[in-house]
Amino acid sequence: MSLPTKIAPFSSLPAAGGCVEQLRHRWGWFVALGALVAAMGIAALVLVVSATVASVYIIALFMIIAGGGEIAFAFGARSWARFFLWVVAGLAYIVVAAFALAQPLMAAAVFTLLLGIAMFVTGLIRIYVGTQLNKDVRTVVILAGIVTSLVGLVVLIGWPANSFVVLGVLLGLDLLFWGGSWITLGLRMKARLLSLPRRA
Repeated sequence: MSLPTKIAPFSSLPAAGGCVEQLRHRWGWFVALGALVAAMGIAALVLVVSATVASVYIIALFMIIAGGGEIAFAFGARSWARFFLWVVAGLAYIVVAAFALAQPLMAAAVFTLLLGIAMFVTGLIRIYVGTQLNKDVRTVVILAGIVTSLVGLVVLIGWPANSFVVLGVLLGLDLLFWGGSWITLGLRMKARLLSLPRRA
């Protein structure tokens, strides 16, 4: 069997919409997945403290992966200074992750504080950027910045008492909206399937 000598042009590749069209017969799976994810979101909102601990564990897991990646990149460094910099940064990630796994509630307080500061500063930056934009998008960007800053301010005002619930609420809302998007996609695929002419 000979290998192809030419790469197919992008125009001949199936588009994302084509993939959705091919999967429309499986719309029930998308709805079921969305319902499962949404149910997990509702459970996270009900068991908000447990969801907060789970959020800390998830963040710690990603930090361990990032730390391991940085240590692996260190072995490709061309100088000892860069090698030690990458290794120290990777070890710092892993140490913080280990602390989060050992003391999830204390880590939740730290993460919540950092989240509140980040949201407040991000909102101020968005407001400033919005003032530099044209009139068509200025209002939307400034409004988004105000909302982000207010949410960050609310988090900071309620800290540290709210550190047991903020991450869990955010995780629950994220899962709830994510599940809703999958359900919406599945129902649209079903509607598209029902609108197609039946074969004789």
